[in-house]
Amino acid sequence: MHPRNRQRRNASAMKLVGKLVGLFRATADLTQAQLADRAAVQVETIASIEQGRRALLPDLARRLDALLDTKGALETAVDNMPEVDLIPAWAEQYMDLEREAFVLSFFANQVLPGLLQTENYARAVFTSRVPAFSEEEISGLVATRLQRQELLHRKTPPTISFVLSEAIVTAQLGGPEVHLETLRHLRGCAELPGIALQVIPLSRRSHAALDGPFILLETPDYQHLAYTETQRGSQLIADPDEVSILSQRYAMLRTQALDTEDTRSLLDQLLGDT
Repeated sequence: MHPRNRQRRNASAMKLVGKLVGLFRATADLTQAQLADRAAVQVETIASIEQGRRALLPDLARRLDALLDTKGALETAVDNMPEVDLIPAWAEQYMDLEREAFVLSFFANQVLPGLLQTENYARAVFTSRVPAFSEEEISGLVATRLQRQELLHRKTPPTISFVLSEAIVTAQLGGPEVHLETLRHLRGCAELPGIALQVIPLSRRSHAALDGPFILLETPDYQHLAYTETQRGSQLIADPDEVSILSQRYAMLRTQALDTEDTRSLLDQLLGDT
């Protein structure tokens, strides 16, 4: 079954919160556009929440409670949302946010971020999965991953920073030909407007993110969020204290990595060696 066709468990909780937002908004005699304007968010954000397609995040819940005089009802609902609704299946909520974000920051130490993967690299990633995907599932996942990359080539692309472990860049996932293709692709991405690509050398004796990979993003509504994945799940982080910790780590990582010019030189050297 293609990921998009999987039924999201407990989606009814998201829909219930969305219905509450719609009810409270209507009681306050506001349109979606009026509420969005007062909450300083996009009207699509309010519409998606009311339709149960997007989770209501804690900071926005607090703002809506204040605007709609709902005495903390929405914040309470969000605080008691079943965990599966805060961490949607297949990271769909993150991908929605990624499409809209105007700032993205990636730290990766095991596999290239999806936005930097070639078709063959992505296929190698999904083929390595245990238990194995079917060929139909792999094709669907690869196609979805490549579609995400359109944001790199928009007329006005987001600002994106990548900090990658050298281990990812030198690993021959998929074999020598895929590795060479990947290096060439990375070298091309390093020249795209709005992208900063940096590599942390294997020679470093320590770095600031030994706990693992993570992503930071800023939305058009000026929300600062973080996203992490583990072997068996994912987590969207909205708590300001937790996001601040990861932001501090990312800032330190950028000082510990090669700068963008030296990273391009490293890629050129690796291409010369292949």
